[in-house]
Order: sequence, then C-alpha cells, then structure tokens
Amino acid sequence: MAHPRERVLITVKTYPTLSKRHGETVCTAGVREDGSWIRLYPVPFRRLEETQQYRKYDWVNCRVLRHSSDVRPESHRPVDMSELAATDHLGTGSDHQWRERRRILLETGRVDSSLQVLIDDAHANRRSLATFKPSQMIDLIIEEEDEREWNPDRVRQMRELSRQAELFNDDTWRNTFALIRKLPYRFSYRFRDDSGRESTLIILDWEIGALFWNCLRSEETEERAITKVREMYVSRFFQTDIHLLLGTTQAWHQVGPNPWVVIGVFPAPHIAQLDLL
Repeated sequence: MAHPRERVLITVKTYPTLSKRHGETVCTAGVREDGSWIRLYPVPFRRLEETQQYRKYDWVNCRVLRHSSDVRPESHRPVDMSELAATDHLGTGSDHQWRERRRILLETGRVDSSLQVLIDDAHANRRSLATFKPSQMIDLIIEEEDEREWNPDRVRQMRELSRQAELFNDDTWRNTFALIRKLPYRFSYRFRDDSGRESTLIILDWEIGALFWNCLRSEETEERAITKVREMYVSRFFQTDIHLLLGTTQAWHQVGPNPWVVIGVFPAPHIAQLDLL
C-alpha cells in the first residue's frame, strides 16, 4: 500500500514527554504548503541520528499514515523515521524569510481569534491544531511543579513497555541514552481573545524548556534563569505581532472544557518592523 508523501514546514516541537508505549517522545507538528496543519507523532526525537534532528522551520519530506489510535483529524505517524531529515530551512535572517513565514502561517493558513470557536471545533473533532491571535497578552505565569523529577515507577513501566513496542530495530541506543530532565517549573500564558474572554494555557513548547536550562547554566540560579525566560517571553515577545500555535491534548480533545494548550509561539515582527530588518 502506497503512503502519501507530505512536505511539512515544522513549526512545533513540544518538550519531550514520557509515553508508556513509546518511551520519551516529542509531538511534532507543522503546516503544508497550502497552510493546512499536520501532526507527526510519535517521534523519538533525541534517539534519531544527528543528521535527522530537524529544527523548527525546517522543511521535511516524509511518507505518513493516519494514526490508528488517535482520532484527532491532523494526526499522522511517519512511515520511516529516516525520512525526517530536513530538506531546507526557513530562517529569520532577512526581511524575505520573515515575510515567507508570515505568508505561510498567517496568510495562507487560517488564523483564529475566538477561543470558543476552537473549543467547539475540538469537541466536534473538526480540528486539533490552530494558529491563534490573542487580542491582548496579559502575562507569563510561572509555577513550581510538585515533583521536580520523573516518577521512578512511571519511568520503569515506560522502559518495560517501550521494549515491547520499540520503534527501532537497533537496540544499541539504550546503552548511552538518558532521559531528558523534567522541567521543575510550569509555564503558562494568560491572554484575552477577541470576545474579551480571559484564559490561561500551559506552554508545552520545547523552546521555553530549552531556554530555561540554557539560562540556568549561564546564570547559575533558578531565580535568574526564570528572569531571563520572562524577559524573552514577555518583554521581548509582547512587543511583536505575537501569535500562539495551539494544539489539543489527546486525552481531553473532545471532552475537556478547554482542551487547548500552547505548543508553539510565533513572535513575528510587525509588517512595519520588517522594513527595518
């Protein structure tokens, strides 16, 4: 059976989570050239070869099949992990590149401004990925997690089950692989939509976790690292034409009062700012 090949601009990589079946996995999502969304899951990202570890805003070209255990309409899984290597990259070094990002995500793709529309669409299983434009960004909420380390019983169960449903035939990666550190803090955005509705959504984007760890290494204390994260995600991003890339969680997709979370942030320069780049 032939599987369709998709060309996808990767716009979302979530912070790795622990799956009982698949081990440490990343939810990857992006948009096709026509602006439509597609989710690629599961991807054992940190176990891919270095040449396959694509960045956000890389173009990848891979065969996919509909996910058999995930009803969300955009959910697919890669047929062959080796096909996930990037074929091109859409950077931010020029006016043209930023305009191209804006064209694909904000002009070709759909942009929503009502959270209730998104909630209704999720409950009706019409959508589970979206680009969202808040009417007002309010704050970044930072809360310490109750548990600062992965639950050891869950890790043990995950390792046992993932061996039975391994995505790789080659088992040698286990000799050197170490789980990514659990984030000790939970980051959320508070904002209003076009109806004035105020919401707080957790941020699961890999970039905010990576920023925290990088800042912690250079700043030495968690308090200083958090200050640096706030400077980026509030002081800097709130000055841009910020859009939130949203996704629903599989468990709450059709049943949660609000199943949406922030899986990416698109801090696009305003059109007037682009002329100054």
